[in-house]
Amino acid sequence: MRQIDHFISGGSGGAATRLGDVFDPNNGSVQAQVALGDQAVLDRAVAAAQNAQPAWAATNPQRRARVMFNFKALVESRMDELAHVLSAEHGKVIADSKGDIQRGLEVVEFCCGIPHVLKGEYTQGAGPGIDVYSMRQPIGIGAGITPFNFPGMIPLWMGAVATSVGNAFILKPSERDPSLPVRLAELFLEAGMPAGIFQVVHGDKAMVDAILDHPAIGAVSFVGSSDIAHYVYNRGVAAGKRVQAMGGAKNHGIVMPDADLDQVVNDLCGAAFGSAGERCMALPVVVPVGDDTAERLKAKLIPAIHALKVGVSTDTSAHYGPVVTQAHKEKIEDWIARCIEEGGEMIVDGRGFTLQGHEKGFFVGPTLIDHVTAEMDSYHNEIFGPVLQMVRAKDFEEALSLPSKHQYGNGVAIFTRNGHAAREFAARVNVGMVGINVPIPVPVAYHSFGGWKRSGFGDTNQHGMEGIKFWTKVKTVTARWPDGSPDGTNAFVIPTMG
Repeated sequence: MRQIDHFISGGSGGAATRLGDVFDPNNGSVQAQVALGDQAVLDRAVAAAQNAQPAWAATNPQRRARVMFNFKALVESRMDELAHVLSAEHGKVIADSKGDIQRGLEVVEFCCGIPHVLKGEYTQGAGPGIDVYSMRQPIGIGAGITPFNFPGMIPLWMGAVATSVGNAFILKPSERDPSLPVRLAELFLEAGMPAGIFQVVHGDKAMVDAILDHPAIGAVSFVGSSDIAHYVYNRGVAAGKRVQAMGGAKNHGIVMPDADLDQVVNDLCGAAFGSAGERCMALPVVVPVGDDTAERLKAKLIPAIHALKVGVSTDTSAHYGPVVTQAHKEKIEDWIARCIEEGGEMIVDGRGFTLQGHEKGFFVGPTLIDHVTAEMDSYHNEIFGPVLQMVRAKDFEEALSLPSKHQYGNGVAIFTRNGHAAREFAARVNVGMVGINVPIPVPVAYHSFGGWKRSGFGDTNQHGMEGIKFWTKVKTVTARWPDGSPDGTNAFVIPTMG
């Protein structure tokens, strides 16, 4: 059986003492095994990083940018291959896999301009004969701990920024779909990045704890569930590290009475069910304002949901594929059952969905539940599957309060033709990323990504200038040059011994 190894100093990490299964979500079979590392594996990666990082940091930013240019070209030339690698282990359809990788490449494109963003500040004449300037320098060795749902995008969000500013970077991807991160590391090496600068170590909680405790790792970036994000943040900070930890989400879509409902339905079908709902920026809660809006929206949603096609990840006509594991499928279906027990009204039930010829695949059909309320546990928690809950609001103020009071504050959207309502909502909602007639408001790469409340722990966001700040330290220099005459009679002389 195929084994997926660590990628340390440009090669394999050595013999594995523990292995984990990697499934094919389309048919439920085990397709590979991944090496699960320990402290010794991490120590080897850290040693390689320590050996390579000083020279990489001393490499001028323009040359580091050229590596990013080369890497971008290599990934684009292999996009079909990489998308199939991703889909085979995650289950998302090929189009979604290409989108996953492309969004990561957009951050790589931002990093191609790293010489410009690393320029510091300068003040001439801050005092008599005194100049002050600042410089951004790498923190040394950073680490990224990334989730299964975006095995291309999120490692690149972290790793491209971390390495382009001069750090070495150690990635611990999800053990559920580890092959693509290794291929990305291989392509960075092919693009001209020195061995030891971008490395991949696989593992479970033991590896996560080893990363959080290792004294040579100065910064850790994490994306995953909120409980684990909170754990990572607390343990990493206690170990003296800089930590950003992005958690879960329960994003809301507010539908005002004047909204274009045809557009809303189209957006909801993509945002709620695309990638089987396994996205932290999915839109799993729709909030129509007024019962009339709710009934009109539901009447349009039902046939649109029934028209969605669930298929294997290689089916180009499918809207989405299987979820990542059998355990996750069962968890989603348990949440659906819980919502109905709590009083939700089942409109479209996706439980028990099977695909002919792939009966053991991890498929969940699209699900719509109406009359969900803010008191239900299924509303408070992240389901992370193809499930859309409808929570009715009587007016704008109630609609505004729902995402604002929720424990998560990642993203939110409002659908309206009213500019005043949109402006008021964007200004007042207690959520980190807002879309106005945009269902998935993920910012472009030169802005930053990050949520509020239990969706984000730490003081800085992903990518953009926030990412640059996270992966660098600022050094400020105050310089004074004593006066001296041109003939050297009063020239400043460096003191010497003897």
